[in-house]
Amino acid sequence: MTGTLAPRMPNAPCWTLPDDACDCHAHVFGPNDLFPLVHNMHYEAPRAPAPLHREMLDRVGFSRGVLIQPGAYGGDPAAIVDALEQADGLRGIAVADSAVADQNLDRWHAAGIRGLRFNEMTVPGGIDRFAGSVGSEELAKLASRLAERGWHAEVWARIDQHAKLLSRYRASGLPIVLDHMAGVLPARGICDPDFQAVLAALAEGWLWVKLTLCRCSQVFPDYPDVRPFHDALIAANPDRMVWGSDWPYLRLAEKTPDVGHLLDLFHEWVPDETVRRRILVTNPQQLYGF
Repeated sequence: MTGTLAPRMPNAPCWTLPDDACDCHAHVFGPNDLFPLVHNMHYEAPRAPAPLHREMLDRVGFSRGVLIQPGAYGGDPAAIVDALEQADGLRGIAVADSAVADQNLDRWHAAGIRGLRFNEMTVPGGIDRFAGSVGSEELAKLASRLAERGWHAEVWARIDQHAKLLSRYRASGLPIVLDHMAGVLPARGICDPDFQAVLAALAEGWLWVKLTLCRCSQVFPDYPDVRPFHDALIAANPDRMVWGSDWPYLRLAEKTPDVGHLLDLFHEWVPDETVRRRILVTNPQQLYGF
């Protein structure tokens, strides 16, 4: 069940976000009586219902947001759909395998769902995928149905997994969004062949990356070890970058970041106002159909 404590709420950043800025990666949980969890997870889900997510966006200056289906809810995006119905300026990414009915996909699309998420990540210390996950092997089976609706696929995996799966991604014919800075491994450096393969695919124009820092770096709170990767991704194709907070920060405990501080880092790392606007406004508008 969802926990009793609300997640960390942010301070405002030290700069004013552009109009229509979008946080492209966050989650909602609860209320538990309306949206009980489907899977027991290796973390306690926070109390983070739709109104609290909206408050988080407002505190830092986002007028738009994208909600991502967490594994705890399996293939039922009811909590996201409810959030989309409560507020303007939101889109969602659901989870489903190829057994999903077309009528469900159509209903989700009408609510504001714009893609499906696939997950190759395993439980910490284990070999099994997170509960509630759908692997990328289902992507080919679903590709034509996503394309019919103008949807994209989002994948969470490590950089080495992404490099091995690039041919699968290309073959889908879909826009593919890589979560969490493409799962880079800072110790390998930017010359890592797997990272270079992703950069090359970015230049082709069908691949997207979310600039979400906190899952790739343990150097809290400023994440300097991922700065070179951040710079290289933007340089490879700034038109295929979007930004995400990852609020409400599952499993991060004392390393839970402040969304406002993450935005200050983004402002520092991307000094060009035109590029910042592209990543925060123009690119999400294109990808999610705002």
